Amino acid sequence: MYAKQYEITLPADYDMKVIRKRVADGGHVLDDRAGLALKAYVIRERGLDGSPVNQYAPFYLWNDAGAMAQFLVGGGGFQNIIRDFGRPIARHWAGVACHAGPARTAPPRAASRLLAPVPVDSDSDGSGLGLASWFERETAALGALARRDGVHTAALAVDPHHWQMMRFVLWQDAVASDTEATERYEVLHLSSPGTHALPEGNTW
Repeated sequence: MYAKQYEITLPADYDMKVIRKRVADGGHVLDDRAGLALKAYVIRERGLDGSPVNQYAPFYLWNDAGAMAQFLVGGGGFQNIIRDFGRPIARHWAGVACHAGPARTAPPRAASRLLAPVPVDSDSDGSGLGLASWFERETAALGALARRDGVHTAALAVDPHHWQMMRFVLWQDAVASDTEATERYEVLHLSSPGTHALPEGNTW
C-alpha cells in the first residue's frame, strides 16, 4: 500500500464551485483504475471547519506502485493537474497499516489527516527496535480509531525521508470526528476500485 497526496492551494477569493464542478464532471474517471485502491477528491474551503485556505488536495491509496508511477509520469492522469494548475509536489508515504471501518459501504463525506514527526528519541533504549515499538503503538491506536462509528477507512503511513507519520481517515459524516487531526477536508467524490485489496491491519 502506498499513500500519495498533492495539495493545490488556491487564492483566498477563489470560487471553489470551479473545483466542485471539476470533480462532478470528471471524478468518475478513476472509478475503475487498475492498481488504485482509492482516491478521495478532497477540498478545504477557507473559513469552513477552521480552514485558513482554499485547497484542492486529492488523496490516494495505491495497491500497485507501477500503477501509481504510470499515473504520475506515464500520461495516466496527472498531466491534467499539470496542465491546469502547474506541477505540485506529490507527497508520498509507505503504507504501514489500514483498516476498514463500520461505514465502509457508505459514501464518505469528510476526511481527516494527522501529520506528526516520528520522535527522534523513539529508540531511547539503544536496541534499534524503538522505532518498531513506536509504530506498533500507533498501529494499535489506528485500529481503535477505525472501530469508531462513522469510519469508512483509516490508513497509517510513513515518510522515511523526513521521518513523518501520516494518518488519514475517511468519515461518513459531514464533519470529521477526529480531535487530533491537523487538517480536515470535505470529500466531493470517492473512487474506490481496489478497496477490497487493501490490507486489514499491518501491510506486512
